[in-house]
Amino acid sequence: MQDGTHDIETCAAVSERVFTAVMLELFRQRLLIEGLLLKPNMITPGASCEKRATPEEIAWYTVRTLSRTIVPALPGVVFLSGGQSEEDASLNLNAMNALKGVEKPWALTFSYGRALQASVLKAWMGNPENVKAAQDTLMERAKANGLAAKGEY
Repeated sequence: MQDGTHDIETCAAVSERVFTAVMLELFRQRLLIEGLLLKPNMITPGASCEKRATPEEIAWYTVRTLSRTIVPALPGVVFLSGGQSEEDASLNLNAMNALKGVEKPWALTFSYGRALQASVLKAWMGNPENVKAAQDTLMERAKANGLAAKGEY
């Protein structure tokens, strides 16, 4: 969750410490890094922070933090939506993948639950007659995030 009043720089600094500790522990445990996926947060300001961040700022801080902490041998980073709206999560992932001039040796994609389900559950509302509408909504969200994972959303 992105609770709090912290700014994006604070999130980046704390995440850098946490991601570093995670990588060190993965090595200590002698895990096969090439066979792992990391499921971290995006670098965002707290939900109550007065200064909002654009998708481009979130992309830059997130990729920079990953570059400083995550080895290139790790094949993929699958982001949590972390309390973001469905659209914000998609836009932020898209901005990361569209970022030019920065090495991104890992696949940057999504592992959203909430950012895929909210509109689907709203469309369905537990009614059997709404199943098709819910399925269509899920396909829209999945397509949006599939495109975002390529920087094409």
